[in-house]
Amino acid sequence: MYHSSLEIEHSDNKLSLAFTGELTLYNISKYQKQITSINFNGVKIVEIDFSNLFFLDSAASIFIYNLQTQLSSKNIQINLLCNNKEILEILELIKKQKQKTIKISPNKDISIIEKIGIKIHRSYKGFLSLMAFMGELFINILYYFFSIKNIRYKEIAFEINESAIKAVGIVAITSFLIGIVVAYQSAFQLKLFGANVFIVDILGLSILREISPLITAIVIAGRSGSAFTAQIGAMKITEELDAMRTMGFDPYKFLVLPRVIALMIAMPILIFLSDVMAILGGMLVANVDLDITVNLFLDRFSDVIAVKHFYIGIVKGPFFAFFIATIGIYRGLMVKNDTQSIGFNTTKSVVESIFAVIICDALFSIAFTNLGI
Repeated sequence: MYHSSLEIEHSDNKLSLAFTGELTLYNISKYQKQITSINFNGVKIVEIDFSNLFFLDSAASIFIYNLQTQLSSKNIQINLLCNNKEILEILELIKKQKQKTIKISPNKDISIIEKIGIKIHRSYKGFLSLMAFMGELFINILYYFFSIKNIRYKEIAFEINESAIKAVGIVAITSFLIGIVVAYQSAFQLKLFGANVFIVDILGLSILREISPLITAIVIAGRSGSAFTAQIGAMKITEELDAMRTMGFDPYKFLVLPRVIALMIAMPILIFLSDVMAILGGMLVANVDLDITVNLFLDRFSDVIAVKHFYIGIVKGPFFAFFIATIGIYRGLMVKNDTQSIGFNTTKSVVESIFAVIICDALFSIAFTNLGI
């Protein structure tokens, strides 16, 4: 380790800064204080003498570059005395890197039209990314079913338990309460016209065709869809997905497909459970508020409600499940390397899943109406 020092000589309009030994990160603060205290008024030439300097690190090189820039701004001529090739090379390297640095312009206010354009462009890119993900998902599903030995029954059964069986309680309670609310609001209006028995028609059509599939999908989107995002996102942050790829395991076959298939199998079952609980809730209100007995309710239900309305609700299940699982997993894969991103994408997955389910349900309604179903 070399001894370091700085000798300052001031004569007329010339100032000499002679460094000896080594100039590094650990001693530049001391020299910076000495140079800062110098009065440069009247100085025309500054001579930086590195003749006796043996070592210069990058931090010290940046210090010298900034010193030269500062002196040049004061119209002071700088003379550098150095015979050491390595020191000259590192000074030149720092100079080139500094000159390449792009000065970031201050943020400027953008117009509302530009903001709208930026949001539309981001949404468009996000849509293309989702379509690419769904395309890869379809390819893997086809490969999955054409190669029966690759179907992971154990993982599918596990995901059915996690996303469906454990959701039975919340789906049943929610549907039962929704059935009570719909029946109670309908009963209040029907009593005004003495049409109490028509509550069966209202409950049967609305619950079987629309309410039960939608309520079940919304509950599952908030429960299982968000869980998919959080699970996949946590695995991405901890680099488990990269580790799986390194070991030769395809995350699509081990993580994505079992979740999608499990939810598509489980959703019709949950919708059936929702139908039963919602009708029970409506039946309870009809009995208490409108004096419609259970036998009368069931007889009327079997006479006026065609079985096709039940099938329509059940058919929607796999489609709703596909959108919920796909968006939940896609948002999990979009998680960045920070915990805040998990929360952001989990929220986005729930909102986008519910939005996709409502759009899908609207398309089904239009299609079934036009087909006369």
